[in-house]
Formats: sequence, C-alpha cells, structure tokens
Amino acid sequence: MNTSSRFAFAVHVLALLSQQDGVPLSSEMIAGSVNTNPVLIRRLLAMLSEAGLTTSQLGAGGGALLARAPEDITLLEVYRAVDDAQLFAMHREEPNPACVVGRNIQAVLRGIIDDAQQAMEASLASRTVADATADVERVERQRERKKRVRA
Repeated sequence: MNTSSRFAFAVHVLALLSQQDGVPLSSEMIAGSVNTNPVLIRRLLAMLSEAGLTTSQLGAGGGALLARAPEDITLLEVYRAVDDAQLFAMHREEPNPACVVGRNIQAVLRGIIDDAQQAMEASLASRTVADATADVERVERQRERKKRVRA
C-alpha cells in the first residue's frame, strides 16, 4: 500500500519551469531542485510532454520548457498526465461473502471512493500551475519576513 509521489514531483517541476521565463532547464538542474535522480525527472518529463504540458529544446543550453502558459495548465491535467490510478483502491481479494460487511462493503466503498475522487478532481481542476507557483513565492516571502524578524 504505497502512494505515488509523481504528482507532487510533476507540480514541483512545472512550478520550477514556470519561473524560468522561457529559459530551458536540464533534467540535472530540475533533479537538483526536486532532490532526486535525473533519470526519474526525464521519465516524468516524457509523461508531461506526452500530455502536452512540457516540451524540450535540444542542443547546447537545451532542456525542458512549459508547452503552455502556467495559468493554462490545470493541476487536474498534471494529475492525469502522471497518475493513472484511482485515489483509493478497493480490496485486492473479494471480502468474505458469508459476512454481512464482507458482502456489502465493496458497493458502499465504491460510492464513497467515487465521491472522494470527484471532489479531488474538481479541486485540482480549479487550480493551475500558476496558482501553485504563486503559492510557492508567497510562502517564500513569508519565510524571508520571519527570518528578518528573528535577526
């Protein structure tokens, strides 16, 4: 029962690219920010590129770029580009049909999980990469203010 960090990494990558004003970033530079392996970043960039969210510039000084303006990329698009799983999974094995809970829990959970998935997707659809980047910058300003107050 493990969760994927692809969505978090993808939003991180796209927010980083959105701050570059059209200057491409190498997978090594991106990996340094995410604190992961450049190979993982290249795989993630391939998924994002396939979804039309990033593009690549080849040659010296090349690297990854946003394919669209950050305000035109919803976090739902990012989620769908990198995560194909449902938010929650059902039982791997069928529960015991001789048990009142076992024979009915799947139907109950399907409704609950579908509602949760729809709520999460609606929330992601209402936010963009530009929103995430602005939030990063806001949090950084707050951090800097606190640092100055302590000094």
